[in-house]
Amino acid sequence: MQRMPMNNRWQPFQWKPLEILADTPDAKIHQLMNGDGEQRWLFPGFSATLHVDETPGYFLNLSSETPCWFVMWRVEEVDGVELAVPKSVSLSYDEAARQIDGGEQVDILPLSTDVAAWLAEYTQQYFRYEGKKPRKRPSFEGGEGVQKMALAEASVNRKAS
Repeated sequence: MQRMPMNNRWQPFQWKPLEILADTPDAKIHQLMNGDGEQRWLFPGFSATLHVDETPGYFLNLSSETPCWFVMWRVEEVDGVELAVPKSVSLSYDEAARQIDGGEQVDILPLSTDVAAWLAEYTQQYFRYEGKKPRKRPSFEGGEGVQKMALAEASVNRKAS
């Protein structure tokens, strides 16, 4: 994660994910850089686990202009220092959308060609397009309930006149 200074009186700095590294050997959070207001922190220990029920989200990710990682993070205090701590990484567009809908901070990082190929292979193997599902018509769009309501309203209007 990277913390960059900003010229803004309400927000003096901005956090954003910088890179996702494979196989980081050190299993502890540590600072990689601190200078000129910029900080970089390493948060190891994440894995990318694919799930068959998330394949529609993988498909959406891969069919976008720039397939990406989705990094969900929160600002927390770690050893007396306020940091943006990644909580999860995902390749599913749908999972990221659910997190955003839940009020979480989610940022993106582009996928490497190797990870994109791995994700595409998995998605091709397990994704099954189910087609558009028929839309259930709400009662206000027609049907017996609307007819009864219209008749009841017409009789009230006749009595009032």
